[in-house]
This record gives sequence, C-alpha cells and structure tokens, in this order.
Amino acid sequence: MKMVEIGYNHRHGRSFCIDRPNGTESWLMLIVKTPAHFRINGKDIRTGAHSFIIFRPDTPQYYYPASTEYFDDWMHFFPDENEQKMMEELNIPLDRPVDITDITEMSEMIRSMCFEHYSTNTFKEKAIDLYYQLLMYKTSEKLSKKRTFTDRPEGIYSEKLLWIRQSIYRWPGRDYSIDDMAKELSLSRSRFQHLYTETFGVSVNKDVITSRLNKAAELLRTTDLSVKDVGVNVGYSNTSYFVKLFGSSYGLTPLQFRQSEDKR
Repeated sequence: MKMVEIGYNHRHGRSFCIDRPNGTESWLMLIVKTPAHFRINGKDIRTGAHSFIIFRPDTPQYYYPASTEYFDDWMHFFPDENEQKMMEELNIPLDRPVDITDITEMSEMIRSMCFEHYSTNTFKEKAIDLYYQLLMYKTSEKLSKKRTFTDRPEGIYSEKLLWIRQSIYRWPGRDYSIDDMAKELSLSRSRFQHLYTETFGVSVNKDVITSRLNKAAELLRTTDLSVKDVGVNVGYSNTSYFVKLFGSSYGLTPLQFRQSEDKR
C-alpha cells in the first residue's frame, strides 16, 4: 500500500466543507468522530458520531459538519491489487458512509500509521502495510458486531448507549458517573457496565479516559495552555495523575508530545 498523506484527530469548525466534484486521484478513508452530512449520488446522508467512509478515486466527495465542529482521521492512499481484493473479501463498503458503534481501535491504528508515515523509521513502509491490513480486519469486525448488535433483543438500548458514548467523546471534560448513566437506561450499575462493554468492545471507563486523552492531545497541539490547564480542561485536576495517564497512552509526557508536534 502506498501512503500519500495521513492525518489524525483533525478538528474543524462549523464552516468546514469538502466539495470535490471529481474526487481525488487517490483513495480516501475517513474515520469521522462527530455527526456529519455526506452527499452521495445526489442524496444527503447524516451520520452519527462514529462512522467511516472509503472513497475510491474520482468518486465525488461532499461532506460537512452536522454540529458545531467536525473531527476526523483521514488518509489518502493507493492499495495494491491484493489489498483491494482483501477489502472485497471482507465486504468493506465503498463510496458510502457507514455508522458503527466503535471507532476507537480504528482511530488508534490511524494514529500509529500517522506516526510511522512522518517518522524516519527504517521499516516504516512495512509497518504501515501491516497496520493497514489490521485496520481492514478491525473494520470488518466492527461491521459484523454492528449487525449482531442490531439483531439482539437488547438492541432496545442501542440508541441510548450510542448517545452516551457520543457524549463521552463530544464532552470529554465532564464528570461521568456510571451510576447516573446506568440510571438513564434503568439498569443496575453492573448490568450497564456489562452491556456497554459487550456493545462497544471497550469499557465505559476506558472510553472516558480515551476521549479525555484525545482531547488533551488536541489542546497540546493547538493551544499554549499549560499542562495543568490542559488536564483540568479534560477532567483531571490532579496534574501528576494526568501526566501519568497521558504517558501510558502516548509514550511521551505532555510536554514531550507538544515538542514533537511543534517539530512537524
């Protein structure tokens, strides 16, 4: 697979709009983290906060935010024949947006591919190839889990669960109480946690941490806020605890992360 360009966790305001009537020469994959509108074959489609789309070359591209902001991961690439066959065998949809319940793992792989692409690592191209294959397998798994989830009797909780998860990623700095979230679904604390993990493949506590650290990385990249203020903004008043969590996820302290981003 030839990588052309890639971006992780990019943010845009309400006025953001992509309008490419003739598409692009390369393939384009988007992992969309906020609600968005897509125009496909003249029809407007609104997606939720967790969706993806893979555009083939020359396919018209038109999309814009469905809320006050737009977050996504993206990559322009050229898959070889075997990789295109792989997408076909895995039944990966093309040229249309697909809502899924969980984009966390997929986004993490884009992040890893992004780091490799802009690195000077000796085997970065081979690493990107392997990450890409894993990304396709995980995408197929998410689609399969979505179908299974829809068919389950407990699918009656799907909309509320998805709203809770979207809220966690939309407002990471809030104080999220498992008891309050369970009450919203009229479930016990343990039943809510089990159902959340079963549905999204990740615990609610892990999602809260991931959403907060994603937002922290964005603030470190785009603002001059101190590490302490970044931590407070994403819900961590204890700076030492915030630094420890950030380091375990990114492999860098917040300051080191900011310095590495400044050098790009």
